[in-house]
Amino acid sequence: MFEKLFGDSGSTERKAREARLRQQGSILDSVNEKLIGLRHDLGAGDQRRLEEYTESVRDVERRVQRAEEQSDLELPTMDQPQGVPPVFEDHLALMFDLQLLAFQSDLTRVVSFMISKEQSARPYPQIGIPEAHHPLSHHGDDPALIERMSKINTYHTELFAKYVERLRKTQDGDGTLLDHSMIIYGSGLADGDRHDHNNLPALLAGRAGGSVTPGRHVRSPKETPMANLFVSMLDRMGVPVETFGDSKGKLGYLSNL
Repeated sequence: MFEKLFGDSGSTERKAREARLRQQGSILDSVNEKLIGLRHDLGAGDQRRLEEYTESVRDVERRVQRAEEQSDLELPTMDQPQGVPPVFEDHLALMFDLQLLAFQSDLTRVVSFMISKEQSARPYPQIGIPEAHHPLSHHGDDPALIERMSKINTYHTELFAKYVERLRKTQDGDGTLLDHSMIIYGSGLADGDRHDHNNLPALLAGRAGGSVTPGRHVRSPKETPMANLFVSMLDRMGVPVETFGDSKGKLGYLSNL
């Protein structure tokens, strides 16, 4: 992730960023010249495939352009990580640090991140849970196992809260990164034992530039698709779509703010 965002210069230090931008720019120029010549020699099907590739090149160009516009921004200096930290909390903190830097440098405004993979066998002895995570989710309504699962969920939420707090303390224009963001936190299952995906709990943090009012607990009507929330979030981002997945509309309490 560090190399995709900042290159392999070894640091986020300003001179290293500028050198990486110059290098990426020259590579993209040479690729574009070859694409122009290649396009005339291809049939309709191959031209479509080429267009898909060139769109990915354009996406890189846009990111380079945004990075150039932010080249004078003084970011915290961070050395390139030396591999994956062996301790879970350290690894998670590092990934959150990189997300924060990506937002600060405006290289992206969209991040998808999974704290723990499905069917995870990770134990959590640091909070007194020596058993693997996934087997605990099949608790069979055993109160002791449910209590341990709740402890893991609470632990994950506390780690996420620290990340949100850092966003709240990081200036971004006329507010903070949290003021200008929408961050959804949750799971694809409401009950791991039954693999039940109904009545999903979800946390939405941030103010989306003032278009969302946080600090509320809202219970949606029964059988409201989760995708309704995604449609409403896209609307808040200025990306109006009629449908997304199995959505049936927007959430009135979010879209009408």
